[in-house]
Amino acid sequence: MIEHVSVPVSDYKKSKRFYLAALKPLDYVLQRDYPAEAAGFCEGDSTSFWIVVKQRKVQPIHVALRGPSKRSVQRFYAQALKAGGKDNGGPGFRRQYGDDYYAAFVLDPDGNNIEACFFGETAPPE
Repeated sequence: MIEHVSVPVSDYKKSKRFYLAALKPLDYVLQRDYPAEAAGFCEGDSTSFWIVVKQRKVQPIHVALRGPSKRSVQRFYAQALKAGGKDNGGPGFRRQYGDDYYAAFVLDPDGNNIEACFFGETAPPE
């Protein structure tokens, strides 16, 4: 089991605003705040998602976060776009990954590919 993941960012304030909005529909709350350096977001009982300022150019990564429902994935996507994210694949089933793979993808201000996914329903027949 992964304990936590750190996403590299270049602008702390801008990224913190983005992640506060984008992660809220997935039930993440700001748990730890080290202004200008790092912020840790908690879902459940673990501060498992961090943003960390990098002094060098950010090499974007991909992180997928599980949401509690299809609606939470849709809200993640809408909130992330409203907070300055860029579309990288709107909410919908991803049959190439499985009939129960529902997800949305957004690029954060540094180009990190942040995904919200849900596995509680099966895609309707084609």
